[in-house]
Amino acid sequence: MEDNWTAPAVTRTEPDLVADERTSLEQWLDYHRSTLAMKCAGLTAGQLKQRAVPPSRLSLLGLVRHMVEVERWWFRMHADGQDIGFVYDPDGVGLDFEQVEDADASADLAAFAGECAASRAAAAGHGLDEVVPSRGDHPERQRDIRWIFVHMIEEYARHNGHADLLREVIDGVTGD
Repeated sequence: MEDNWTAPAVTRTEPDLVADERTSLEQWLDYHRSTLAMKCAGLTAGQLKQRAVPPSRLSLLGLVRHMVEVERWWFRMHADGQDIGFVYDPDGVGLDFEQVEDADASADLAAFAGECAASRAAAAGHGLDEVVPSRGDHPERQRDIRWIFVHMIEEYARHNGHADLLREVIDGVTGD
């Protein structure tokens, strides 16, 4: 029963202090992925769905669902050129943040872990200097795989700041 379900604990690995560029980018991205999961750890499904800072519609579960879409968009659809759709927001109108009230939090966190693994696999076959075509509204824009890694680190850093505030309002937990 979802009401009794609690998000599992997460082990987060610190990035190496000295590493080559690819290793550094991969480790920092994984660090930020784990940070988002840590912000959810120990909370019930109801707490994950809580919109904690009115009038904002943000919730921790909405952030997780959004990052599933962002991982998919940048690594699988852009970097790897896969012809797939979005999980929560097929029309790209912001539904990943919405419709969390009836969502299955356990399934959504599992989808997040699965999408991160799929992103790692999609990126593994591409060098940092490889230039890939854009998808969506600006097909003329091209970017290299390095840009995608840096952008994803920035995306997580921003949303992990949101997650910090949401978690603090929910149960007072602060920190990393």
